[in-house]
Amino acid sequence: MLGRFGIGNLLIYAAPLFGATSTMLSPSNDPMTRDEKRAGISLAAIFGLRMLGLFLILPVFAVFAQTLPGGSDAALVGIALGAYGATQALFQIPFGIASDRLGRKPVILAGLLIFAAGSFLAAAAPDIYWVIAGRVIQGAGAISAAVSALAADLTREQHRTKIMALIGSSIGLMFALSLVGAPLLYAWIGMTGIFELTGVLALAAILLLAKAVPAAPPPPAAVPPPFSRVLLHGQLTRLNFGVLALHLMQTALWVVVPPILVAAGLPLAEHWKIYLPAVLASFAVMVPAIIVAERYNRMKTVFLAAVLLLVVVQGGLALAVDQYAIGLLLMLFFVGFNVMEAVQPSLISRVAPAAAKGAAMGIYNTTQSIGLALGGVLGGWLLKHFGAAAVHGFCAILGTVWLVLAASMVPPARPKST
Repeated sequence: MLGRFGIGNLLIYAAPLFGATSTMLSPSNDPMTRDEKRAGISLAAIFGLRMLGLFLILPVFAVFAQTLPGGSDAALVGIALGAYGATQALFQIPFGIASDRLGRKPVILAGLLIFAAGSFLAAAAPDIYWVIAGRVIQGAGAISAAVSALAADLTREQHRTKIMALIGSSIGLMFALSLVGAPLLYAWIGMTGIFELTGVLALAAILLLAKAVPAAPPPPAAVPPPFSRVLLHGQLTRLNFGVLALHLMQTALWVVVPPILVAAGLPLAEHWKIYLPAVLASFAVMVPAIIVAERYNRMKTVFLAAVLLLVVVQGGLALAVDQYAIGLLLMLFFVGFNVMEAVQPSLISRVAPAAAKGAAMGIYNTTQSIGLALGGVLGGWLLKHFGAAAVHGFCAILGTVWLVLAASMVPPARPKST
């Protein structure tokens, strides 16, 4: 639910993007160009508009579903919510490969149109089955890989982590807004109106794509390598395992933490009072890590430290019972999560063959979706049969395996200023 949750990044990266302190965050006195700033802001806005519509649905859909024929079946409600992610996982790689061959913008345009069509179908749905159909179509508009690859195309390596962080932060910001805005919008325009708004926001993203995003470079003239070479590439495989582990941990977290907070005396309706400050506070700790990684060429050190932090947090959550201790641990989790959400896509774009960045991003986003799904399934099963400590223990073991694999990574050469 909090995929790519990097809300704090937005606050720190907004300043350099508008030209205030670019040199402070660069490897040298080499600020981002006007087109790089424009690319980062516009692509982040496209991601944000698309994700706002999706996030607005989550806090209120289960209530709305009770009013639909078939909506009293909890399994169908779960399918309606999860169908989007399932088709995302299926279409990320095809969309990424298509963007390598046909260009990024046409593929993003097609994905946004498909997403909008699914939104309007869900708005008109007479029962839960048609809502599921709409959500399936929404997920088929899988543009994440193409957008990330376009961001890599339009930015130099020394600024790519900042751009990836900004894109990720837009998603986190939209989630934070949805926590407050969804109940108000539901009372005002209903679920139908929210689905329609989702479609309108996707169409607005198309306008941004056409008017604000700089012209994309042509597809590389080089022949793309075989897909198997990208899939089995040693360094890319480590990063793909990492994003699977990261999002498995994140989803499992939301299976366990809400009941723990309720048990600690905080009603469900007030959980945002813990989540939102934890996310907002995390940037103050996370930002120096990003600066060190980029400016002082300590990418691998920061990477390993973030993974270790995620493992330690799991141990802390297994013992915490006080809501304030849980809030502190969640803040530390978001620090590690935000760092990895900025660093890993940047590394994918640097390590991947130039003619296969879209394919590499497609594989990366697919494994991310698999991690999200596995986190819910395994987290729920472990919680039911063995308790919350087993969930945290499993995540700690998974994180330790990730740490061992990451230790053998070969970081890309430091990019040269141009």
